[in-house]
Amino acid sequence: MKTIYQRLDGIIPKITDKSFRENKGLGNEISYYIFDYEPKYELLVRDHIQFIKQKISDEYSNIHIKEFDLYEIILETMDKKGYLQKNIEMEKKKGSKYVFNAIRKSLRLTLKNDMVLDYIVNRVEPNDIVFITGVGKAWPIMRSHTVLNNLHNAIDQVPVVMFFPGEYDGLELILFNEIKDDNYYRAFQLIDKY
Repeated sequence: MKTIYQRLDGIIPKITDKSFRENKGLGNEISYYIFDYEPKYELLVRDHIQFIKQKISDEYSNIHIKEFDLYEIILETMDKKGYLQKNIEMEKKKGSKYVFNAIRKSLRLTLKNDMVLDYIVNRVEPNDIVFITGVGKAWPIMRSHTVLNNLHNAIDQVPVVMFFPGEYDGLELILFNEIKDDNYYRAFQLIDKY
């Protein structure tokens, strides 16, 4: 089995390969990838993502990485709407579960005008590679399979890589290696574990 360092070192060669950027899988389907990892490596993975973005920026003028941290998008959107402080106060009074549901409704998650999806889609351009991060931080407000399904319907011109703190076996997403998400079978492993 490959170490986390071997897997992280495999990302740049993979994403700079022309066939990866052409964004077609074996059956000519859109290329969605998951880089799953043990949750204990979260900070290492975050640091390595920043390293990848800088290296690609410095060495490849034709490739652009757009990172979208789901948690940061939620905070930014809620702040712009003037709801962030209100939600903090509401959580003190009514609890986290109530606030999570209120946030989902105010962001219109999974609806046609899903504000997080719109945020991402409106910032993606040709030659981009989309990195989705902050999956663990955004839970339980957002679920990874929901994000992937919604993106799959909206972004089909550029590769999308979700960095997932948990396990993905090609069918099942298990956040933090404990919380089973719904099945998702349209993504490839970015870097194999073996």
